[in-house]
Amino acid sequence: MSKSAAALLGLALCCAPAFAESPKLPLKSDDGGTVYVNPNLSPTEKSMDSNGATVGVERPDGSSKYMGVETTGPRPTYSLGGSTAGDLSYSAGVFSDGKEKKGVKAGVTIKY
Repeated sequence: MSKSAAALLGLALCCAPAFAESPKLPLKSDDGGTVYVNPNLSPTEKSMDSNGATVGVERPDGSSKYMGVETTGPRPTYSLGGSTAGDLSYSAGVFSDGKEKKGVKAGVTIKY
């Protein structure tokens, strides 16, 4: 294997965890959609620490709704949001810790 290929493979292996999404664990699935939980886990030397979770629903058409809590900061941060489906979909969400940290997020996804 050439040095450039080995360097590229090494870079890919180092950066892969940064792009990996945390798993959505299905709780219930039927014709109406899938209810899931997405835990926010941090690995330690011998175990995992839970820093909150997100619970959501994904429908067969691609639309979704979610709500969650994150406990990594000094105060828990709560979030709520959803998205539409289709070739042009919209997403929106809000988050707040009840004091200083608060915000709104929105987006548009175009599938082509």
